[in-house]
Parts: sequence; structure tokens; C-alpha cells
Amino acid sequence: MSKPLTFLCVATFYKGIDFIRTLKALGNRVLVVTKKSLEHEPWPRESIDEIFYLEHDNNAPENMATLLEGLAWVMRSNRIDRIVSLDDFDVEKAAFLREEFRIPGMGQTTAKHFRDKLAMRMKAAEAGIPVPPFSAVFNDEEVTHYLNTVPGPWVIKPRSEASAIGIKKVHNAHDAWQVLHEIGAERHLFLIEQYKPGDVYHADAISNNGKTVFCRVSRYLAPPLDVAHGGGVFRTHTVEFGGEEDKALQKLTAQVMDAFGMRYSASHTEFIRSREDGKYYFLETSCRVGGAHISEMVEYSSDINLWTEWAKVEDAQARGTAYTLPAVANRYAGLIVSLSRYTHPDYASFTDPELAWRLQKDQHIGLIVTSDSRERVLELLDRYTERIFEEFHASLPPKDKALT
Repeated sequence: MSKPLTFLCVATFYKGIDFIRTLKALGNRVLVVTKKSLEHEPWPRESIDEIFYLEHDNNAPENMATLLEGLAWVMRSNRIDRIVSLDDFDVEKAAFLREEFRIPGMGQTTAKHFRDKLAMRMKAAEAGIPVPPFSAVFNDEEVTHYLNTVPGPWVIKPRSEASAIGIKKVHNAHDAWQVLHEIGAERHLFLIEQYKPGDVYHADAISNNGKTVFCRVSRYLAPPLDVAHGGGVFRTHTVEFGGEEDKALQKLTAQVMDAFGMRYSASHTEFIRSREDGKYYFLETSCRVGGAHISEMVEYSSDINLWTEWAKVEDAQARGTAYTLPAVANRYAGLIVSLSRYTHPDYASFTDPELAWRLQKDQHIGLIVTSDSRERVLELLDRYTERIFEEFHASLPPKDKALT
């Protein structure tokens, strides 16, 4: 076996277990930086050579300086060959450290395209990729012009939060200004965008050497914004293989990755198909594996474990060797996840042979179904949604971190 390389994984959420195990199985040393509150999570310690803890995990300058100083000490006795961020919120940390220590990989400018929703929209528009009409909110005159020329409703959203956290939907200029005034001194951290009703899709991909080598396209059955703000049930499913949706979004995903400077990583990209004009619009992307158990659904659909393949790509890039994607299956799969009023929901009454996976997490219920028939997957998701609402469902108020 060739000389072990040392990978530093920045993971301030408990995730990426298969990624860590795969890196270790490939003969590497694996170091992990996480936050102190996650110390007692079941990390795969047999695959981790050393683990370090942060008291504070946000990206404030003082915390980034602490991270930099800590890694400088670690590097006195460890040569770090690659740094990988395993969650959205760690992308800036990894890019900052790569730049400071001149370690190969995505730098801060490129990382902005995968974290900053304003940078994403500007870069996509520059590349000719359709985006909903949007504006920065730095300047009062520009905001006034936008509100006067772009029909509402609009969404005011954080530039760097994940998922639907902190998004506010407004229907008139008065309400838009009220939200911006409530945000106050942090207004520059937001943008405003036209709300386009429609179906929301996600493309979960692996890139290598600047090419998209794997991409699975799925459609949410309720937009994440509606689930987050309406207390609904999260549902998604694979689209028709080779169908119009699949072809269009495979192509758009490749265009986004190329425009944004993606060289190698996993990615999770979202699009919306407007009910008004039928066109696909880019919403956002990220250089990570999709959350909410989407990666499990992708694996049951394709036999591709996104975490595992991403680790193999990182290893191949670091060693200068070739990466080969395993054989890809084409099964239709559907995922449903909900908060549960029970700590340990009883799955005994779910007995359909298509049932492939059950979520084991306190206060949650979740299922994945697979079939050669897309219609059968949709039928089961509809039936399970009705049952979950009646027998298990619970909801919490929406998160509004950015406005509290």
C-alpha cells in the first residue's frame, strides 16, 4: 500500500460516518475537528487517529482565529495533506484553513459560490443559468427599485444559512421593508428574491476532475420552505429515469458545477420549475452530501453511497490516481420523514414489501420505499403520508434564527 496521507475532516455536525470510515479503509490517517458538544456522539473512533474539539463552532473572526491557531499547533507534528468540510457550515472553515496553510482544494473565492446565496445567484446569472429575479439589500434605492419593478410575493432569505432557516415570505413592499428593518444591522447578510410557486427538485451528484460523474435527480412532494414553515411531512422521490425532468436537470446541474468552479466533491443542488412558465430555475447548491436522509434514498435508488464515493474521490485526487464510479442501479425510491409524537414510533404496521429502510431516531418517523415502478412509489408515499399525519405526526414552530 502507498504511503498514508493525512486528511483533516471538519465536521461540526454529527455526520459523514461512512466518509471517515472509507478514508481510513483506503489506508489514510484521519483527523477530525468537531465541536465539544458532540464529543459523546458515536463517532467511528476506530477510524479516527485523533479528534479535536471546538468550544464555539460559528465562523466569527475570533473563532476562525482560534481554529487557525489550533491547527498550527497540530501541524507541528502532523503533515496535513487535505482538508474536507462535511457540512455546509464548515465550508468556510475548510477553505480558510486551506488558504492559510496552502493546502490543495477549494479556496475561499470558489467556496463562496457554494455557501453564499447572493454569490450563487450572481454567478449563475453571469453564466446564463436561469434564476428567479433577485437583489442584494445593501442599498435602499436599489431595494426600492427592485420592489417597484419585480412583482411579488418575495422571499427575504439569509445568504449563508442552510435549508429554509430564517426565510421570510412577504407580499407587499411595506412588509418587505418591515422585515428588513427588523433584521437591522445584519441586513447585509440577506437577499431578496421573487417567490416562484412550483415544483422543487434536488440533484445529488459526485464530481471528479471537473466533470459530473454521477447525478440522481429527485423531486420534493412538498417544497422544503412549506415543510419548514407549515409543519408538514418531508417527502421526496426519484423522477422518471431518462424523462424530460431528468435530462433537463442533469444538464443544468453540470452547467452549475462548471460555472461555479467545482473540481471534485459531492454536491446537492436545488431547482424549481415555475408553474407560471414551466421553466427550470436555479435555487441553490452546496459542496456536500444532501441532508434529511436524502443520501440514504439515493443509495437505495442507485447503489451509490454518496459519502463513500466522495471519500474515494478525495483520496484519488490527493494521490493523483484514477477514480472509477461503481455500477449504477436505476430503482425508483421515495423518502418520507416526520417528527413523531412518540419517542420510539412502532413500525410494525408498515409491512409493504417495497419498504427498504426505517429511520431510527428519537421523536422521528421515516421510511424509504423502492420499486421498479415510480407510480407504486408515489402511491405508497401518499398512503404513508396520510397514516403518519393521523397516527404519528408532531410539529414544532419554524426556526427563525436569523430574526431573533
